[in-house]
Amino acid sequence: MLPSISNCKVCVIGLGYVGLPLAAELAKKNKCLINKQQLARKVVGFDIDKERIVSLKQGIDITGQISQNQLENLSNLSFTSEDENLVDCEVFIITVPTPIDKNKKPDLKPLKLASSLIGEAINKRHKKSGAFTPKTTPVIIFESTVYPGATEEYCVPIIEKHSSLKFNNTNPNEGFMVGYSPERINPGDKKHTLVSIKKVTSGCNDQTRKWVKDFYGSIIKAGTFSASSIKVAEAAKVIENTQRDLNIALINELSIIFERIGINTTEVLQAANTKWNFLDFKPGLVGGHCIGVDPYYLTHKSIQLGYIPEIVLAGRKINDCMSDWIVSLLIKKMASKNIAIGNSEVLVMGYTFKEDCNDTRNTQVKKLIECLKEFNINIFLNDPFINSIGVDFVKLINPFKEMKQFDSIIICVAHEEYKSRSLSDWENLCKENYLIMDIKNILPNSPNIIKI
Repeated sequence: MLPSISNCKVCVIGLGYVGLPLAAELAKKNKCLINKQQLARKVVGFDIDKERIVSLKQGIDITGQISQNQLENLSNLSFTSEDENLVDCEVFIITVPTPIDKNKKPDLKPLKLASSLIGEAINKRHKKSGAFTPKTTPVIIFESTVYPGATEEYCVPIIEKHSSLKFNNTNPNEGFMVGYSPERINPGDKKHTLVSIKKVTSGCNDQTRKWVKDFYGSIIKAGTFSASSIKVAEAAKVIENTQRDLNIALINELSIIFERIGINTTEVLQAANTKWNFLDFKPGLVGGHCIGVDPYYLTHKSIQLGYIPEIVLAGRKINDCMSDWIVSLLIKKMASKNIAIGNSEVLVMGYTFKEDCNDTRNTQVKKLIECLKEFNINIFLNDPFINSIGVDFVKLINPFKEMKQFDSIIICVAHEEYKSRSLSDWENLCKENYLIMDIKNILPNSPNIIKI
């Protein structure tokens, strides 16, 4: 028998930008959006980071997703890093990161650890119950982005090994059931929140598929879409970011071409956007945990099956090299204005991978800074959302308060604080002979401003 949707005990594994908002929403004592019953779920938030757990117990979310007041008012939500607190859970949701390694191959270690923990918890629960099967069949839902097939081909065997149960996708009264519902959290976005984004759901069989759909349907106001299989749901997620990556790569390549032609990319895009079906993408650095990573999961699976995906890999190559091109363009422009390169002082504005959030995962600004260092440049950095980057050759400063002037400025992130500053504010940060590279196009056109 599958667990009750309204009052089951849920464990969310991984309490980052995805897991914590989900755990908080599941723990709210609201009316179920499906059947209007009162939700009375107990939710356990699990993370291997003990410091993270201590902070959350104190009401502090360093990601800025959930306020202290919200955390303190969720009596049905508890936090732990202890394995034994998972034993009584009936539903497990995995929201751990799925990064890539130095060779740009999928790093599945977090998924392996999470799957092992769940298997061991299920095994202990069976022993604790004194019976071969518990009263309810455990449901395990993966939200982490993976290549199509990873849930059933990689994670399920690990759970089987540690739980001593066999995955049974035909009989919901035996073994354990598995579902997949890809996360769509957009860090820092106050408009497109968890409950306002339609949720794709799936399950290993018809009954589980309906259960997973209704489970998420109990909290997602935007509704759900039930995919026909777990592989379809996995593929849908990974192509969302792959498509965006390719579209940005095209615009980035166009910006390189237009710079050589001698025309302004922004002006070209403004003209092209007057056509109703032109896609409005902008050039820039492509970082973050999703867009810069997910395509490599798809290409990994494709190559395994004997097909080399040329377009997807070409897009990744272009976007991965944009920081090098931006720095080389700045150096060329500085030289043309007779600005000394060696020992010059360059201010980098913005370090997070996107505007108005503190998420620095896979930020391409880090690579840009490393490229600048190769030219013996003195690098200064400002970002109102961070206080450390772990790089000793970069000085963190607050430029709008410190009376210092720079040879060049690179605006990498369109934080609202930056957009609110006037052109004269920026010019006051510069020496008499200067350049400002405006990657995000937040400043008006000027002879001393480079746009890509």
